[in-house]
Amino acid sequence: MDDVVDINAMLHLVGDFSRYQFLLLFLFSIINILSAFHYFGQTFIGVVPEYMCSYASVNESGPEVRQIGSCSVVVNRENHLQEIPCLNGWSYKSPHDYVSIIQEFNWICGLEWIPSLGQSIFFIGSVFGSLIFGVLADKFGRLHCLVASNTIASIGNLITVLSKSPVTFVMSRFIAGCATDTNFVMMYIIVMEYIRPSMRTLGLNLIIGVFYCLSCMAVPWVAVSLGNWWLFLSVISLPNLLIISFYLYVPESAQWLISKGRTEKAIQCFKEIAKFNSRTIPDKSIDSLKFYCEEHVNVFTGKHENLLGLLRTPKLRRKTLILIFKSMVMTLCYDAISRNVDGLAYSPFVVFTITSSTILPACIFILATQDQVGRKALASGALFASGVFTIASGIFQASIEKPEPIVILTLAIIARLSINIAYNSGAQYAVELIPVVVRGQGVSAIHVAGYAASFFSPQILFLSTFWKPSPDVILGTLLILGSIACLFLPETLDKVLPVTLEDGETFGENEGIFEFSFLKKKKTASTIELVK
Repeated sequence: MDDVVDINAMLHLVGDFSRYQFLLLFLFSIINILSAFHYFGQTFIGVVPEYMCSYASVNESGPEVRQIGSCSVVVNRENHLQEIPCLNGWSYKSPHDYVSIIQEFNWICGLEWIPSLGQSIFFIGSVFGSLIFGVLADKFGRLHCLVASNTIASIGNLITVLSKSPVTFVMSRFIAGCATDTNFVMMYIIVMEYIRPSMRTLGLNLIIGVFYCLSCMAVPWVAVSLGNWWLFLSVISLPNLLIISFYLYVPESAQWLISKGRTEKAIQCFKEIAKFNSRTIPDKSIDSLKFYCEEHVNVFTGKHENLLGLLRTPKLRRKTLILIFKSMVMTLCYDAISRNVDGLAYSPFVVFTITSSTILPACIFILATQDQVGRKALASGALFASGVFTIASGIFQASIEKPEPIVILTLAIIARLSINIAYNSGAQYAVELIPVVVRGQGVSAIHVAGYAASFFSPQILFLSTFWKPSPDVILGTLLILGSIACLFLPETLDKVLPVTLEDGETFGENEGIFEFSFLKKKKTASTIELVK
């Protein structure tokens, strides 16, 4: 059959950057807002205020209070100074008069482990949730997992609001954590697959850059405006339940449907998009797509592929392991660099807002360069630049005895900007490289590996007690190694993405290590000039 219509060709026919794509991007912006508040809300429900024992904590009428500490009071009993624990109350000095869960339940003076454990359990929940939802996404679809994960996020947070004991609190944080990542990445996958390949970078990164950045900057001030942790958590959690309405507007992934042999359902999705975009699909194009699916995709649907399929063949295994290593490096370094801003003489609300503002310029930089230089060049280049700068930053700070806080903050902002570019440019790259049949599981596993690696960031930072720049040197070295690893990945710019594991095995295997998209364009231009 001549002029075979594949998935990208069908998307072009129904409209690949028209009214329906703008609707999807609008809905994606909502997901960005909700996921930012869900992830970073965890930070602001447990803000630790300054505290001192209140005078009322001394029950006795006789003793003279000599000294009031954070967790004890020194009193004079019969001319003998005694230290007694602060049992009946504390006075708090909270930034902006915000009441955190720590202040409400007095989780201080030996009870600090409760909020710390809750935060750790939250991230453990994200590991379990990402793995489970990844499997479910490839079995039941991306849309179902998108709705389910956002619903679980709301339920977990609302149980936290109602919790009255440490056990209930920790369990609720696990439930809320299970939604993390899936509540964002499933919508990311759907939107990416329904947008023209040449516009994916613009559409996705512009939404992330604007809405995720502004939401992150707004998180602390929404908390401050609401005044206390439970009202804050309630307000940011209830909107997640509205994602159930996405069933009315968001289609299931057509690529996933076709990979499962449900070609008719995929065609129905394309018809609905065409109708919304005021397009008509010729019957011969529908027949051609069916032929394409029968010849190139449906022959493999008898196999029930899983995550292990990514490791079964040597070439796809190499690409998958590189993506896992890159994710571990980026997530670990992102977390460690973020932790390095602690200890500044500024409000944590202010510091968080300032550092979060780097998300937008990072995304703008990606928008301006990724479709020109290609995924491979930007991913490798951003990791390399971030590594070099991180090493230089650590050595510079170590060479100055008492640097000004504003100078350290400035360096932290630049470091955060560079790692943001590397981190955000890598997200789309991984989604495009993983074959459709295991994309949900594959992307989830890659993200989970990154979360697991972030466990080591406190240990790396602790090495500064032996040699101050050692964390930055280690992190910078890891980033450079990640940059080198990216050179062994194929380019995905303007290419039909792999659908089956067989596609993934052969995808980009004719490329060289230093073969970049922007160099190909220059070479083509030079050749044209010579011909003229």
